[in-house]
Formats: sequence, structure tokens, C-alpha cells
Amino acid sequence: MASPISSPREVTQDKSRLWQVRVAALVIVFGVFLSYANSISTPFVFDDLRGIVHNESIRKLWPLTDALSPPMMATGAGGRPIVNLSLAVNYAIGGMDVRGYHIFNMIVHSLAALILLGLVRRTLLRPVLRDKYGDLALPLSFAVSFLWALHPLLTESVTGVIQRTESMGGLFYLLTLYTFMRSVEDEDTLRWQVLCVLSCLIGMATKEIMATVPVIALFYDRTFVAGTFKDAWQQRWRFYSALMATWLLLAYLVVINESRGGMVGFGLGMSSWDYALTQCQSIMMYLKLSLWPNPLVLDYGDGVVSGVGEVWLQGIVLLTLVAATFVALVRKPVVGFVAFTAFSILAPSSSFLPLTSQTMAEHRMYLPLAGVVVLVIFGLYRYAGKWVIPGAIAVSLVAGIATANRNKDYRSVVAIWKDTIEKRPENWRARSNLGASYSESGRYEEAVAEFKKTLRLAPENINATYNIGNIYLRMERYEEAMDHYRKVLALEPNHGMSYYGLGFCLVRTNQVNEAVQAFLKAKEIHPKDATILRSLASSQAFAGQNETAITNYEKLLKLIPPDAALAIEVAVVLGDVGRHAEALDYFQQALRLDPQNARVRFSMGLTLLKLERYFTAANEFRQVIKSTPDLPEGHHALGLVLMGMERWDDAAREFETTLSLDPQYDEARQNLDQVKRLRDMRR
Repeated sequence: MASPISSPREVTQDKSRLWQVRVAALVIVFGVFLSYANSISTPFVFDDLRGIVHNESIRKLWPLTDALSPPMMATGAGGRPIVNLSLAVNYAIGGMDVRGYHIFNMIVHSLAALILLGLVRRTLLRPVLRDKYGDLALPLSFAVSFLWALHPLLTESVTGVIQRTESMGGLFYLLTLYTFMRSVEDEDTLRWQVLCVLSCLIGMATKEIMATVPVIALFYDRTFVAGTFKDAWQQRWRFYSALMATWLLLAYLVVINESRGGMVGFGLGMSSWDYALTQCQSIMMYLKLSLWPNPLVLDYGDGVVSGVGEVWLQGIVLLTLVAATFVALVRKPVVGFVAFTAFSILAPSSSFLPLTSQTMAEHRMYLPLAGVVVLVIFGLYRYAGKWVIPGAIAVSLVAGIATANRNKDYRSVVAIWKDTIEKRPENWRARSNLGASYSESGRYEEAVAEFKKTLRLAPENINATYNIGNIYLRMERYEEAMDHYRKVLALEPNHGMSYYGLGFCLVRTNQVNEAVQAFLKAKEIHPKDATILRSLASSQAFAGQNETAITNYEKLLKLIPPDAALAIEVAVVLGDVGRHAEALDYFQQALRLDPQNARVRFSMGLTLLKLERYFTAANEFRQVIKSTPDLPEGHHALGLVLMGMERWDDAAREFETTLSLDPQYDEARQNLDQVKRLRDMRR
């Protein structure tokens, strides 16, 4: 049977609707980029440091296995290979230029907003809702997406680079639901179902919130398509089986990441009960910030509620909301679906499973906020009708301004941590991070003050004590530095970097043998740390322990290729034990790495002299003299070479030049006298 032919009027209406959708999409994207334009140069901060700056796995794109295998301690990226791959792409394009990372986040957020627009619009056009909302499907969906996209509660998820875990997870969550919806609308069902499963699979490797999306897709089917769970399952059980099979990937990633480096899971020093009580406070705070986003805080710390008495009211309200959600699933399925989805997305991070590093965080509301916005706008629509649309757009514009203002707090690392402390003065971690920021910018006294405040809030915080030691080391206050390193070691005997810092201070205070012992302890704890191994070898050489120093230099060179300075160190020690031929090899390496280094060329010339390779040595010293003609040592060394070649007159001239540059050069005077005697004897 032939398909019916659309009338010219229907074609015109379709084109008009398509044009309107495109305009709405363009406005959303423009709004996002305008609101976040001032964040494009904001520095890496907080979890960005471990997730990006110190994440070696993003340094190369090939082989892909490296980028898809983030280390456990790469905060935000660990266990999330797709997120880590996106960071590797950013690094391949622009290195550590933060602008590329921010632009990527803005693009992801814009795409998520556009998919939300499409999901809400097409849902409103479903038969179950078409009669009530069909005429206003685009304006209402635009109001929802625009407000959600510009809401300042999402700044941490967009401006915080590593929090792309939330925006990317949200993107694939929405895309999974959108492609499912298209699969029941379009004739090409299989194509959309394949895209849906693929989106879900990629999402599982992006963020754990995806764990609930197969269930939510089934709930969507029951609410807006099939009408009952039974019919939904019977009609699409193969599809749902494929969708649920993606849980296997998520389970694998969770298992291999071992409780995310000791920060997520049971038995980590925080009870499920205390965490759940804290979430009563957290979720109510999230809801409040959804309606009134002030104050916004980067880091709420790791505190927990100690008893029911602190949150009994929030607990009652939360339980009432949860109960109302389940009642609504039966009596008002559409409302119930939206609320249930929001709670389901929050559940992995905001229920009973302790996340010990952050007990509450604004970025967890990235996608649940969409549910809140939907409920608020459609709740108001029930009373205000279509007037809610211009009202929501006006609020969105205000929200965009608030977002831009919030982004100003991220203008520098110091600024964002000062802002956090103003709002959460008892947050020890915020003070510690502010101290670290001061230290990096050379504001050492202010840094020490913040670390001491950290210790007043968390007396056994070894990182604060260790950082004070590092600052005193930079300030060359070695006794105070050593005192703090020893305090750390009293609390944590296996803190290898404190042994390293202690060893460094001991070298600076001429306690070389004690420094060697400190570096040995550091090496026991970190046997493959190149910095520690180099300091150990160097201190052993300084202490005259040349053979053990050479052994450790050999171990070091298996870990890292030598730079010019390291090659010189090794060459000097080899020369001290008479292994001149090997020393020469390292001097030549150093010269290849730093061809203009006259010191290297001079040392290499001396080594050639000891090997009696006079012609080559003479050439090296002549090049030294050419670059530094006023260096008396250069002329003296060339004189020694010429003396070995029995070119007495030439040698005498070089020794005389040496004495003209440095009349106190006694060795040159003695050699000049000897050359004259030898010359006279040969005549």
C-alpha cells in the first residue's frame, strides 16, 4: 500500500517546526557558551590535579590501551576509561593548555542540553501527553532545557574540568533514553536500538550513574509507550536484555578499581548508617540549591552526621518525598517517573554506599537537576498555564548571569579556595588546598599559616605537616623542616617522601652520612622512584661511597634516560674510580644533550687526557677556550695536553697565558718551569 502523500500545508508546518527547533537549539548553545565564556582560562583545581595534571596515562593516545586504562588514583578518571580517553584527546591537541579542556566541557554540556530538549519535546508529543501539552511541546521543552543548561548549580560540573565525568555521564544517560524513544517512534527500530545499547555501553565506561539507565528505560516504556511493565517486557525483552548486559562492563570496571583507591565502599572507616544520615542533609541541601543556588561551595569536606538527632527533620521530609514518589508511580505515573529518575540517578552516590572522600558534592546534581526543573516548570504550568514559559526564560537569563558570576570564583586556585573557606571555615581540606596554592605561588608565610590552621582542625593530618616541612626546606630553614619531617614519620613510619625531604636537609647541613641513611629508607619504601634513587646515588658519591653510588646510578638509568646533568654526575663518579673509558661515554652523552655546555666539554677533555688521547683532548680544550677565552683552567688543560704531546713551546705559551689570566695559579707556574726544563734538556 502506498504511503499517504503529505499536503503542502503539512509540509510547510513541518518545515516551520524544524526551523523553530533549530532556533531553540541555537539559543541554548549560545546561552551556554555566553554563560561559561569567562571560565575558558580558569586553571586546573582540586581533583583536576590528580585526574589530569599528574595523570601520566593521558600523555599519549596510542596505544589506546594506555588512555583506556587510567590509574586508580587519577581522581575522576579512575575506572572511567571514556573520560580518560577524552582527556588524552585534549592533551594530544593542546597539552596542558586548559582552554581546550574547558571548550570540550562546554561542548558536552551543550550537547546534553540539546538532547534534553529533544527528549522532553518528543515525550510531550507522545499520545499519553499530546492532548495536554502537544501545542506547547517545543516552548515547554525549551524552557526546561534552557533553565537546566544555565543553572549555576551546574558550574562545578562544567567549569571543573575533571567533573566532565558528570556531564559526559549525563550526556550518555540522556542519549540512551533519547535513542530508546526514537526506537519506538521510527520505522527503523533496529538502528535506534543498536545506538541505544551502544550509548549505554559507552556510558557505563564513563560514570557509575549509568547503572540505573536500563531500569529507567523500562520505566519510560511503561509510562509513555507500552502502558504496563508486562507489555513493555513482552514487546522488547531482547532489547532490554542487551541493555542490561552492559552492566557487565560496569561491574568489571568497579571490580578492577578496588573501591576507587580506598575512597568508595564499605569498611573504609565510615559506616553506611552515618553516611546515609549525612545524605539526608545532602539531598535536602541539593533541593534547596536547585531552587535557590546560594551559597555554592566547591568542596564540602568529608564530615558526616553523627546521629539521627541532627537530621531528623530532613530525614522525615526526604522519606516523605521518596514515599510520595512511589505512590505517584502508581497514581500519577508521569510525575512519579520524573521524581523516580532523579532519585535513581542520585542513589549510587547519595544513599548507603560511603564515598569517603566527599560526603556531599554539588556535581552529583548535574542530571537530577533536570528532573527538579521538569517538576517545577510543569507544576507551575498547572496553575499559570503558558505564562510559565516566559517566566522560566526570564529566570534562565538570571541563572546565566549567576553562572557567569560563579565562574569568577574559579579565576585562580587561590580565589576558589578562599571562597570555599569563607563559606565552610571548618573545612580542613579547603585550608590545606589554599596552603598548597599559596606555596606554589611563593607565598610561603601565608601557606604555613593555612597549614597550621589545617592542623588545628585535623591534628593528625600528615599532609599538612609534610607540606610545612617542604615549605621550610624551600625557605632554607632546614632545622624546622627536619622537625616537621620527623613529626610525619612519628605518625607514619612508611612516609617515604618525608625521609627524602629529611635526607635533602641533612645534605644541606653537611650531615652527608646521615643523609645517605635517610635516602636509603626512602628507597626501601619507593624502590622505583627516580628522584629518590638519584639523590641517594648523589649523596653516596658525595660521601665517598663511589661503588655503591655507581650501582644506584645504574639502577636509575634503567628507569629513566639521562639528562645532561645526570650524565655528568655518572661520568664524574666513574672517573673517580678510574673507569675513564666509561666516564667518557657519559660525557659524550651529556655533550649531545647540551652541546653548548663548556663544563661538559672541559671535563670530557680531562678524561681524554687521562686516557692519553691527546689530539682529541686538544680539540675539546680549544673549543672550550673559543667559547670562554678568559678561562685560565682551559688554557692550563690545553697546556697539559701539549706537554703530553711534547710540544714544549706550545705548552709553555698556554701556561704563560694561564698565568696572565690568573697570576696565583701555582700549578700552571710549576708546569711552566717543568716544560722549560724539558725543552732545554731536549735541545
